[in-house]
Amino acid sequence: MKPVFYLAIAAIVSCLWISCGNRENKNQAGANISEERRKEIMEKAPVLTPEESIQAMALEEGFSIQTVAAEPMISTPVVLQFDDKGRMWVIEMQGYMPDTVGTGEDKPDGKIVILEDKDGNGTADTRTVFMDSLVLPRAMCLIENGILIAEPPNLWYAEIQNGKPGKKILVDSTYAAGGNVEHQANGLIRGLDNWIYSSDTDKRYRKKGNQWLVEKTHRRGQWGIVQDNYGRLFYNNNSQNLLGDYFMPGLGADNTNQRNVSGFNVKIVESNRVYAARPNTGVNRGYLDKFLDDSLRLMEFTAACGPVIYRGGLFSDVYDNNAFVAEPSANLIKRNILTDSGYRVTGKQAYEKKEFLASIDERFRPVSLYNSPDGAMYIVDMYRGIIQHKTYLTDYLKKEIVKRALSQPLNCGRIYKIYAAGKTPVPVIMPQKPAELVNLFKTHNGWIRDKAQQMLVDKKDTTIADLLRNNLQQPDNELAAIHSLWTLEGLGILTDKEVLALLTGSNRKIAAQAITAVSSVISKKNHAAFEKAFNEILAGGDTVLAPYIAFQAKAIQPFNATYSEQLLIALAKKYPGNIYVADAVISNLKGKEAAFQKVVSTVVPDTSLTINKQIQKVLLYIKNNELKKNTELLKKQFPKGVNVYQTICKTCHGEDGNGIASLAPPLNRSEWVNGNKEKLISIVLQGLTGPIKVNNKIYKTPEISGEMPGLISNKEISDQDIAEVLSFVRKNWSNNAGVITESEVAKERKKLSGRQQPFTMEELK
Repeated sequence: MKPVFYLAIAAIVSCLWISCGNRENKNQAGANISEERRKEIMEKAPVLTPEESIQAMALEEGFSIQTVAAEPMISTPVVLQFDDKGRMWVIEMQGYMPDTVGTGEDKPDGKIVILEDKDGNGTADTRTVFMDSLVLPRAMCLIENGILIAEPPNLWYAEIQNGKPGKKILVDSTYAAGGNVEHQANGLIRGLDNWIYSSDTDKRYRKKGNQWLVEKTHRRGQWGIVQDNYGRLFYNNNSQNLLGDYFMPGLGADNTNQRNVSGFNVKIVESNRVYAARPNTGVNRGYLDKFLDDSLRLMEFTAACGPVIYRGGLFSDVYDNNAFVAEPSANLIKRNILTDSGYRVTGKQAYEKKEFLASIDERFRPVSLYNSPDGAMYIVDMYRGIIQHKTYLTDYLKKEIVKRALSQPLNCGRIYKIYAAGKTPVPVIMPQKPAELVNLFKTHNGWIRDKAQQMLVDKKDTTIADLLRNNLQQPDNELAAIHSLWTLEGLGILTDKEVLALLTGSNRKIAAQAITAVSSVISKKNHAAFEKAFNEILAGGDTVLAPYIAFQAKAIQPFNATYSEQLLIALAKKYPGNIYVADAVISNLKGKEAAFQKVVSTVVPDTSLTINKQIQKVLLYIKNNELKKNTELLKKQFPKGVNVYQTICKTCHGEDGNGIASLAPPLNRSEWVNGNKEKLISIVLQGLTGPIKVNNKIYKTPEISGEMPGLISNKEISDQDIAEVLSFVRKNWSNNAGVITESEVAKERKKLSGRQQPFTMEELK
């Protein structure tokens, strides 16, 4: 969830599109509401009933929307998950931003509740509090006989005993570290490969017996994460419509010297344009030129979050594997059409000048979208005035909040489901018999397939091994074969022979999955067979499978280091201009980059080719980080600065100051950090927007977010805090600039009095 959430409106502008209840729509959002009431809704942002809020929506023709739960049944929902009984487990983040300064955010009033539809009419009629007294809970994941719960900074695993929480185990004390609520880990999705992934973190988790495994993975996204039929992850940050991976998520994250790996954190949809149904003056930067259009509507994403790849099977085929993205700042849901080609995924917006769903109700805040057991698409609507967190809340937005009385109420929240008109979502209760679960791998509903796999792995019942192995022999049903492969892997009974048969088969999507699973079955006894298979694929020139083979060279290395190195050299020689192969090769080389470059330069002497250029980038990064500072001494010298950096700055700029992909440029060796004090102070106070040049490189979206918010309106951060954090940064890593004093910050603050706009690079020049 990022930032900019909203409030208020000015001008009466004609609204777009179609309003929808449980029927097909007419011409525009709120078409069935009187003109007088429409005017009131857009000018005053009153609290609407769920029924009236639906009337204020415009939904794509041919769809219906239904309220599943609303206050008092639910309050401030942010996340939901379905269990095998079709019940909804929902996180209520009731303590989030009770007012413009976040008074009481530390109160333990968050909850996990279970909503159930006992009479089968599609609406929840029973509420059970599973766990309460939580402080800003933000993610959960049902697994085996328990549930993972993210309550910053901790990740807990609580056993479920007779429907109530039992023993709690601390899985990770730094899962959601840092005080910036907008940049803490979340998501907790069970991946196709049986690992649990999150947004806004570089860790993945897996339960093995009573132990929890924690491994490094790629850092992804900001709020929300979802997978497609092939286990590839998709996500976004506040200003990017949709980002994602071309490859399975567990690959290519081993070389910490490699800042970015091609094929991960890819900008899937180029356009970030949005088409709101109402004026959006109540956004954090609504006063900026070209931020709103002539009718005062938001022009581009500023709070993209909670995406879903629709896999429910209840919509028509043209909606299969479409990506839907929530935008609470503009009160809408975007639809994108994805195209799969080889390992690449590209996308485009489904419409021009309209949205899949848009509302004139300013309090409609879709923050998370989900597939479901009944095939519908579910919307979690936080339904409140303030969503922007206090860290970046501008004075402009504070005034909008007061003007519209948007701080209250705090007890609302809705869950909706969207389905094709004329079709009825049918409640689904998952079977418990293992054989019946295996049979569900053939269903069109991706949620059901995923849940069937998870239940089989959780049950640890190996009696269905033959059924699973039979599915491996049916390549015509690739999804059933893929789920069977990973179920066998999750049960610990996948064999090398099965993997070898699949990776040399004719179906390349199955082969890619099999290559990914090699690390689960390779051993001292069988590594030679995999070496032979990799050689055959390499000789065949398969560009789709080549990156997968490169990623898995690390799996062979413990058993045959010589072959592993030869394989990487052969890949570099055969595909010297393929950036995906190049980065996959480099992902194996931590600590060996320089030695590998010497060898590769003899077989690929052209320094302009991709493999050489990518290795050179890594070597430059290593060189730039050779100078290490005494960080412990700096922490003692600038304690307040360290606290600010850890809670606010680190989430975008990284622990090492070298920036995080899709979020922020480096501070390490930055001329802006080491240069003029006044400019640096001004950037931190007022913010920076647009491209920024650092060390002769232009950083712009999607490589970084489009804007760095300023801290000038944050009353909790003093001039002394800012002086210390800037001094800490100017003295840290490879930087060696002078300290900044409290008086210098105060002087710049006074000079900037009255300014609202963030700076641009050109202004600062």
